[in-house]
Amino acid sequence: MDFLRPASWEEALAAKAEHPTAVPIAGGTDVMVEINFDHRRPEYLLDLNRIGELSEWEAGESSVRLGASVPYTRIMENLRRELPGLALASHTVASPQIRNRGGVGGNLGTASPAGDAHPALLAAGAEVEAQSVRGSRLIPIDDFYTGVKRNALAPDELIRAVRIKKADGPQQFSKVGTRNAMVIAVCAFGLALHPETRTVRTGIGSAAPTPVRAKTAEEFLNAALDEGGFWDNGKIITPSVAKQFAALCSAACNPIDDVRGTASYRRHAVGVMARRTLTWTWESYRGTAARTEGVA
Repeated sequence: MDFLRPASWEEALAAKAEHPTAVPIAGGTDVMVEINFDHRRPEYLLDLNRIGELSEWEAGESSVRLGASVPYTRIMENLRRELPGLALASHTVASPQIRNRGGVGGNLGTASPAGDAHPALLAAGAEVEAQSVRGSRLIPIDDFYTGVKRNALAPDELIRAVRIKKADGPQQFSKVGTRNAMVIAVCAFGLALHPETRTVRTGIGSAAPTPVRAKTAEEFLNAALDEGGFWDNGKIITPSVAKQFAALCSAACNPIDDVRGTASYRRHAVGVMARRTLTWTWESYRGTAARTEGVA
């Protein structure tokens, strides 16, 4: 195995173009596990740790451009207001040591359905900034996951950053694991309210071959909130609406039985998390609306 260590982003792109099979490594929290267990033996490792810009972020007027290697710890500490769903997901990643090293770019590159960042990115409607010597492009998060541990990157492309709109409403993240830390998700769920567009987005992890959205559930809830005037009147969402939303989220899953949980349990747990996160986010929205607009 050869080790490539570019000193700049341009050198990294050139190395990836010359060696398309090279596996990028920054935090190494996914790649090194696979290598240590002999699940992967790449011909080249492309070390990106000398490229400082990958560990930086920019908060613009309406969105955040998050470098691919920004550690989860820094997301938790600095972007909780702008990216609350991702900050909550970051809290559940492994241990403090791994949160200090791992970043969203690694989660995206690995594209494991169990990656903790994916549900929050789906719910927020993120875009992945991919670049090669041929140029750069933005890949909508909905189009990024193409199969089990596969993504839409071309062989010569690297992830430079993720662009995420600043939260305009409450966001939540929930995860079921076999213990409280250092655990791969049995299943996970992300939910984001977008009051500006009066829409809701979801993200489901570890309950299908790829991270997915519960689009039918979103369409149902969007219609129910609109028809009931909930965005304006600030009323509590009725139990029947919450129950149907949860059922549709469960139906969006396509899980498997494995050592961490059964398919039936994953479907059930996703429904429970969907109902709970909907309750939490809506109560937060009602509280904000009441303070700003006098909604009872």
